[in-house]
Amino acid sequence: QGKLVESGGGLVQPGGSLKLSCTYSGFYLNQRAIGWFRQAPGQERRGVSCIDMEDGRTYYADSVRGRFTISRDDATNTVSLQMNDIKPEGTAVYYCAKDWPAAIIPPCTDGGAPGYVELWGQGTQVTVSS
Repeated sequence: QGKLVESGGGLVQPGGSLKLSCTYSGFYLNQRAIGWFRQAPGQERRGVSCIDMEDGRTYYADSVRGRFTISRDDATNTVSLQMNDIKPEGTAVYYCAKDWPAAIIPPCTDGGAPGYVELWGQGTQVTVSS
């Protein structure tokens, strides 16, 4: 099954930047995707951005496109999410997930809720406040 560990969350001012990291271990990512999701207080968990680990294609929800960038570093087994110009509605727990691309890429493009996911990380809190 393996493990996903998120890091990099914290307090950031509106318009600021933050970089989240998802370090994976215990499995190969053959034919899988890694996605970032977020869950605001009282709301469903929703897609933010995904990367297909097979072909490197990246996907973004409309609400973050142009401001967030997902990337991978195979040397450190890390998928990162660079968040720029963060909005107050970005306050949420951010989770990374692993699954077949067909399972998690659609919610990463429409900002929708994921279905069953193969593996979740424990989450990292991002709070946007002045």
